[in-house]
Amino acid sequence: MTQKSEAIKGNITTEMESVAKKENISVDKLVKLVAEGKVVIPKNINGKTEACGIGKVLKTKINANIGSSSKIDDIELEINKAKLAVEYGADAIMDLSTGSDLKTFRRKIMDAVDVPIGTVPIYEAGVATLSKNKEIIEMDEEEIFKTIEEQAKEGVDFMTLHCGITSDLVDKIEKSKRMMGVVSRGGTFLASWILHNQRENPLYENYDYILELAYEHDITLSLGDGLRPGCLADASDIAQIQELVTLGTLVKRAQNANVQVMVEGPGHMPLNQIKANMEIQKTICNGAPFYVLGPLVTDLAPGYDHITGAIGGAIAAASGADFLCYVTPAEHLSLPNLEDVKEGVIASKIAAEAADVANGLESSWAREKEMAIARKEFDWETQFKLAFDQSKPRKYREKCKLDDDEMCAMCGEYCAVKIAKGDF
Repeated sequence: MTQKSEAIKGNITTEMESVAKKENISVDKLVKLVAEGKVVIPKNINGKTEACGIGKVLKTKINANIGSSSKIDDIELEINKAKLAVEYGADAIMDLSTGSDLKTFRRKIMDAVDVPIGTVPIYEAGVATLSKNKEIIEMDEEEIFKTIEEQAKEGVDFMTLHCGITSDLVDKIEKSKRMMGVVSRGGTFLASWILHNQRENPLYENYDYILELAYEHDITLSLGDGLRPGCLADASDIAQIQELVTLGTLVKRAQNANVQVMVEGPGHMPLNQIKANMEIQKTICNGAPFYVLGPLVTDLAPGYDHITGAIGGAIAAASGADFLCYVTPAEHLSLPNLEDVKEGVIASKIAAEAADVANGLESSWAREKEMAIARKEFDWETQFKLAFDQSKPRKYREKCKLDDDEMCAMCGEYCAVKIAKGDF
């Protein structure tokens, strides 16, 4: 049984009770939203993660990607990244590993954190294919579905599956004048496989089987945007929108099968296109939660893409996106280190809070008002406690020590709040 099937029956699960309490909303309202497919609670029946709600009227959630690569395969480092990401507020972790011994690595990640865990199964299927001295384009269909099933049994809570890339779409994008082509790794695996084998995408062709697996283990499907734009010039093009239309039909099939489902969104996109894209997704995908990477609003900031992603993420979440995938300063450049992970999570938390305030979320407004009072009263400890990063503001405060607590080194005795204290 899935959270959605239980909600349709009007049954309240322990996960729904937990989410309703965390979000400070009526559990009956939450049950209705889950039944409608507008909220998902990624929680594999074989897993032990804490329940987390993603979707309409809930707080904007943050995902942090971690994972080894074929070039840097340090399990302990990635475990520490996962722990650090959760410490600074990540609501979910995605393991994107392509290194060695992926099953052991995934189990260690699951043991290390209690937030929902996501994966992209085709990565592991690709690694298995290469280990047999075969090319990705020679990937066996059985390997793909075997990997999905094994990860389901292990307790993975949500899976990115690029089911919307069809042979028709691949043919069209091959003939298009897209500047960056296909930039999604999973999307490239499948598009190249389709071209080489001259066959339909097995994830699209066998979607009913995927729904059976998802229902059996209560996996939340995260329908991947394999044709997301990789640069501003490709944003909102025909390939991106046509894939989204396909995903919309797959969303409805999942919802009709009582499978929890969300949809992944763009990549790189100019500011002025974000709001419309969010509205289009919600309409086409029957209100399913939207999970976006960024969007990155300029291509000219390598080393600072956590900022470009946070700008786009704030606008996206204020316009309907529900789940932000963090972007680190190392995006497009290298595997992130611990500091990159911290900065990426904090940037996304800022974006999520800005959106939640704009959307009138009471809990966010309560924190904002608490911070205003703390600043007015020069209550530094409360300010540090409320901050997304408690250590950094404390270090700035201690860098220039002053005898008078009712000022900082910026304004000193000319502090406007100090001068006007008691008058306004």
